[in-house]
Amino acid sequence: MATASIYRPRKRPTSSLIQEKFIQCFTGSSQFYIPLSTAFFTPNNASFTSVLQSTAQNLRYLVPSMPKPEFIITPQHESQVQASVICAKRLDIHLRVRSGGHDYEGLSYVSEIESPFVIVDLSKLRSIKVDIQDNSAWVEAGATIGEVYYRIAEKSNIHGFPAGLCTSLGIGGHITGGAYGSMMRKFGLGADNVIDARIVDVNGRVLDRAAMGEDLFWAIRGGGGASFGIILEWKIKLVPVPATVTVFTVTKSLEQGATKLLYKWQTVADKLDEDLFIRVIIQTANAVKNNAKTVTTSYNALFLGNAERLLRVMQQSFPELGLTGKDCTETSWIKSVLYIAGYSSNTPAEILLQGRSTFKNYFKAKSDFVKEAIPETALEGLWKRLLEEDSPLMIWNPYGGMMARISESQIPFPHRQGTKFKIQYLTLWQDEDNNASKHFDWIRRLYNYMAPYVSMFPRGAYVNYRDLDLGMNKNINTSFIEASLWGVRYFKDNFMRLVKVKSRVDPNNFFRHEQSIPPLPVQARY
Repeated sequence: MATASIYRPRKRPTSSLIQEKFIQCFTGSSQFYIPLSTAFFTPNNASFTSVLQSTAQNLRYLVPSMPKPEFIITPQHESQVQASVICAKRLDIHLRVRSGGHDYEGLSYVSEIESPFVIVDLSKLRSIKVDIQDNSAWVEAGATIGEVYYRIAEKSNIHGFPAGLCTSLGIGGHITGGAYGSMMRKFGLGADNVIDARIVDVNGRVLDRAAMGEDLFWAIRGGGGASFGIILEWKIKLVPVPATVTVFTVTKSLEQGATKLLYKWQTVADKLDEDLFIRVIIQTANAVKNNAKTVTTSYNALFLGNAERLLRVMQQSFPELGLTGKDCTETSWIKSVLYIAGYSSNTPAEILLQGRSTFKNYFKAKSDFVKEAIPETALEGLWKRLLEEDSPLMIWNPYGGMMARISESQIPFPHRQGTKFKIQYLTLWQDEDNNASKHFDWIRRLYNYMAPYVSMFPRGAYVNYRDLDLGMNKNINTSFIEASLWGVRYFKDNFMRLVKVKSRVDPNNFFRHEQSIPPLPVQARY
């Protein structure tokens, strides 16, 4: 099997020598001086653990047995990001890059295939400059999507941005995978609404769209994080939102006809008015009558309009849900962000400035795309399996609207026309128990059960819901053939174009991780 084998095995230097050489190089390469105590955190530093854990979402990757970085760099200026790349390359030290820490498999802060490694944590680069006149904003990679929403709403109550529902996502990595949210059916993904970017490339240069060229600009908007360079900032296009929007959540249990209702939702969700986004959150709960375990389906929605028009749309398109005026809450767009994110109704919008996650668990996740309605008999088999697990969660996100009108090749994210909805599967647990394997086994069995009912050839997956079960790069050698196993699931036919871009801009595979885009083997490039 041909591989692009670039780096040679090396004798590992001591940690103190790595740190000493890196700091010497870093201070000589960066244009801006900052005290090392605020930029470098080693395992001997009292703040190391808190910095490492600060934004990490999946607690599985924070257990003591997981590999730890030699040190963490927290740049306060883009020249320090440049210096990090230059010095890691010069000293042959593996680099991981973190903006928000939401990587489902911890790839932004753990390397299980290579050591030593260091982390460049972009959390101090979080400037947001909103230009309402230009309908745009420049946003640094370490800002959370919640902060971006807040700063837009601070300037205008009729502008927004169509990105994630979880407000603590770091925008740097979020957009590299696509970035979907509750306005996707109206405006597409966050990545569909990026008009410029600035990145640090493998040579330590800062490139904007004009300097990087259209191929690389295409690749970074949905081609997955940390394969082509380090995102410094995005220029995003703002979208119009009404001054008044409407939200609702209606929950139905199995005893209340959840199965038939969910089947109906599948037939209409992608065809509804594109101002309306209704996702379904599926979990287990205790039944009201006998306290036995049951499954609940919560229809959680945003409508870009007032309640009166929403009720007309629902009566015409999905009367089976039985939505009433009492179920609806009219609010501002920024308040709807809080609602969809799960905050209580009296939560001030300023909480978005904290950039903190309300979701830190041990978890394993998977994803699927659905093109045909899943029959009721299959749903009943699904309920049976959900009831076997301690804390399962499924989220079904509707497609259609603008998502169906954008070409599969417009950006690397290919799951467009013909997709009814996306499924996210999760199993969560609260402690570092020895039974983690049972949760893994459960979700893998569930995933196998769902195979006949989801997309095929390839069975699609969402790159921002990283899943190493699909395959991974081994050691420091990246096999194009092995990477194709998961690459076509995330990117379909766009995978080959991503590989070609990678081969041109990072032929020696400096930016790499367990599921990074591989360069072509040297002999295949000519």
